[in-house]
Amino acid sequence: MHKIRVAISPDVVSAEGRPIFDPQVLGLLDHPRIEWSYLGEPVREVTPDFAARHDVLCAMLESVGPKGLGRADQRLRLVARFGVGYDLIDVPACTAHGVLLTLAPDGVRRPVATNVITFVLCLAQKLFLKDRLTREGRWAEKTSHMGMGLTGRTLGLVGVGNIGAEVFRLARPFEMKHIAYDPAVRPGQLQGLDVEMVGSLDELMRRSDFVSINCPLNERTRGLIGAREIALMKPTAFLINTARGPIVQERALYEALAARRIGGAGLDVFEVEPTPRDNPILALDNVIVTPHGLCFTDECFTGIARNTFEAVRALADGVVPRYVVNEDALRHPALSSLRAVTA
Repeated sequence: MHKIRVAISPDVVSAEGRPIFDPQVLGLLDHPRIEWSYLGEPVREVTPDFAARHDVLCAMLESVGPKGLGRADQRLRLVARFGVGYDLIDVPACTAHGVLLTLAPDGVRRPVATNVITFVLCLAQKLFLKDRLTREGRWAEKTSHMGMGLTGRTLGLVGVGNIGAEVFRLARPFEMKHIAYDPAVRPGQLQGLDVEMVGSLDELMRRSDFVSINCPLNERTRGLIGAREIALMKPTAFLINTARGPIVQERALYEALAARRIGGAGLDVFEVEPTPRDNPILALDNVIVTPHGLCFTDECFTGIARNTFEAVRALADGVVPRYVVNEDALRHPALSSLRAVTA
């Protein structure tokens, strides 16, 4: 019986050597056809030798491109991402060489949507500024720093898929107006959420009191939000990015924040990560920053690991995993034996 050799990214192991998710989820890998291990050393880019030794990569920060695929002895057939972003994965190369790419949307849906709401609340209430006033004994200044009430304000999302729809669900009790811009939105995806789909990004930028970036990073969205788009925002509006840093042109955002042309920003992601300590955006008092990890909770990583290992188990059972990005790869001869799961 052919064993499926699974390599798990070392980035999901703590400094103490324990998984950063509930270890019970590893029970999904208890299968007679699965042989798994954590990678001893980080593999930042999959090589032909790596692809020849492993059938599956459970990837966190590893990249996969054409240089590592296509050799005659390639075994790699599945890259199961711990998360939903896949800008490090060359999808056409995977498809051409018979490698499925799967994501873990169930794990990030609520945690990342909660991040967006956290930024909305902290920015609107000027939480960090008021924290400093209190610590510095500047109580008399508190009436000079009024926050923004949420009732009747407009929450605008750029991209409204798995996470974006959850943001709108969580925001319901605040009685805000909900608008979104997403050319790829599917009919019925936002049913029951009372969301107005606007016809252009410009309209969304002009009308929103909170602009939240929730789209994937790709060639269409790289640099999508630049100086022109930021200039359309209200002077009191806030920009929130929990998606990917390069979607927003960071220099343009910095200049708008430094000149107080917008109200502020909440950033969990940056153009370069880790962002340099001398990044001027870090010196501003109208921006809240977190290290691309605000969603790192027990709930998030256990859910991500569950989706990831479910994909591995599906491959071991000879069925098509859920949440496949590149379904065209199923036409490759190396994957032709996989069975579709019927409801």
